[in-house]
Order: sequence, then C-alpha cells, then structure tokens
Amino acid sequence: MSGHNKRDNALLDRRTLLRAGAAAAFAAPIGVFSAQAFPFRTVTPDIDFSEFPICKTASDAAPLTGAPRKLKLSWNAGAVCLAPLPVAIDHGFFQKQNLDVELVNYSGSTDQLLEAIATGKTDAGLGMALRWLKPLEQGFDVKIAAGTHGGCMRVLSRTNSGVDKLADLKGKIVGVGDLAGPDKNFFSIQLAKQGIDPNKDVDWRAYPGNLLQLAVDKGEVQAVLSSDPIAYLWLKDSAYKEVASNLDGDYKDKSCCIVGLRGSLVREEPQVARAITQALLDAAMFTSENPDKAAASFQPYAPKNASLGDLQAMVRYHTHHHHPVGAVLKQELKAYADDLKLVSVFKPSTDTTKFAERICVDVFGV
Repeated sequence: MSGHNKRDNALLDRRTLLRAGAAAAFAAPIGVFSAQAFPFRTVTPDIDFSEFPICKTASDAAPLTGAPRKLKLSWNAGAVCLAPLPVAIDHGFFQKQNLDVELVNYSGSTDQLLEAIATGKTDAGLGMALRWLKPLEQGFDVKIAAGTHGGCMRVLSRTNSGVDKLADLKGKIVGVGDLAGPDKNFFSIQLAKQGIDPNKDVDWRAYPGNLLQLAVDKGEVQAVLSSDPIAYLWLKDSAYKEVASNLDGDYKDKSCCIVGLRGSLVREEPQVARAITQALLDAAMFTSENPDKAAASFQPYAPKNASLGDLQAMVRYHTHHHHPVGAVLKQELKAYADDLKLVSVFKPSTDTTKFAERICVDVFGV
C-alpha cells in the first residue's frame, strides 16, 4: 500500500472515531493548494469526504424551536482561516439551527475580547488557542466548545537569508507583529522541543503593521512570523520562502483556532450553546468539502490584493475538516497548556489536566 493510501485510510479511520466521540483521535491535514504558489510543500491528493455527512460531525439534535435566537459572535474579519463564518451565513447553517447571528468584527486585545464574551457583550467568539489560553488561565467565564481548523501560521524568510529550517533561527533576529502573539508562542514551543531556548537564543523584535515586511526587506531581521492571508501573499513573491508552519510536526493534526462560548450561555441555555457550535462545525465541514464556495463567501472580507484563486488555495491549505469536540478537544488543549509551560508562558504550578477540564465544555454531551 502506498504512503498516501495509508495516510488517507488512517484519516478515514480517525474521522470515524471522532464521529463516535473517541477520547483520542486526530485528523490529518488535507494539504492541497497551488503547487505554483507553494513549491516547498508536497501536494497531497484530494480526499473525498462525501461519505461523511456534515451533521454527523457532532450531533443530530433537532434545531431550536420558536422565534430565531439572536446571538452576537466576535471574529477577526481579516482572518481567512475563519471563512466558515461567512459560509454559515451564506449557506444557511445558522438558519438551519434557528439562529439569527450577528458577526462582530473585533480588533481589540484578547483580554478585552474574552471579557466581552464573559460579560455578555457578545455570546461567542473564535480565536487562536495559543492566544486565548493564557488569559483563560486567569479565570474568564468563557468555555471552549470546539476546535475549528489547523494551519495558518508560518515562518518566512528571504530566499537568500541562510535561514532554511526552524533551528536556523538560533542566534537570529526574528520579526513579529506581537511579542505575545500565537505565532511567537507556537514557534517558540517548536524551538524549545529542538533544544533551543526561545527566550535566550532568539532575538524577537516587534514591528507594527506594514513595517514588518519593510524590516525583512531592509535586512533588519533574518526571518519573520506571519499568518494567512498576509503570509500566503508574501510567498507569491519568489524572493520569499517558507521556513516552517503550524502544519509541521505534532501540530499538523491539531486545531489552532477554537470556539469560545459565554459561560452563562452554556449553563442557562445549553441547547443554544449546542446549536451555535453545531452550525459552526457544519460550516467548517462544508468549507473543507467546498473550498471554492467558501472562498467566494469570504472574498468580501479579504485584502484587495488577494484574488479568488488565492483565497481558494488558502482555504484548501487550512485543515477545516479537523474540528475536535469533547474528550478529543480537551486532550488537545491540555497538550497546548503543557507546551506553554515549556516556554514559561504558563505558570509552573498550573495543573493542566484541571485547567483543560475547567475551560472545556462538551455541548453535545448535554
């Protein structure tokens, strides 16, 4: 049996386990994108998800009854990896659950976003696990109900930089948009696992906005961390190359973005909490099966220099078929917390098993 066939069969087995609520099962990434735009990563064959009905991902519970339930959901409208949100509106997944959802574009700090959810200014939100977990360690009343996808963070360098692999960042100056950002946390973890102290062996420097690319072009930094769509668009320029991404190593089978729900919503209206999570997972599955349609839904929110073809390639690259819930999600979040301890982001005294238990909710087990 070929390597690809083994991988595909393993993927199907894992998805069967996920649908059955297995305690530990991870889906493999699709990894399909434009070979011209990404010559540095092997293209994987398309995977046929037709035998996995969308709603089987989590729950077959009936939709809410009565008048449509109004909800506010916070998101970053510029993040292409959140394409399932406009998909849920355009293709009726919120409506199917009898929900009337208002998307709120949120550009404040993570603490402000989580406080907005916890205090009822919004009812739910989507964000990066490696940005949310530290504030959640402090006790915000926000519950994590699902992962939504993997893949969207990259390390880039100029082709002539001499930085060819992650370990080459040792002793280098690396530009970041945020010293507490999820990309810095993620790649710091990967460096630590290779025996490199990210706090001592790498000179991290923060640059605002467009100055990040200018710093690379001027040679002030030897590498830069960025997320899609910006990272993808940079890589269309042959002067840049990808050094690493969060689809490398162990994290290739983990979700990087998560769904957070207002704690009081989970406790007081569990069926509403289930409905919003179900709609988002259905939209994520639709996105994995229909990347071109998903890209078209996201296009109104995309940067003007991103073509529809660019968006289609990015949607295919991100692992929208991987959206864990229940025990699988709890296991992933505990692993994240353990990793954040490794790079001194989490307190050494934090019990990561109890932490994952506290922040996770299985809305489909209610």
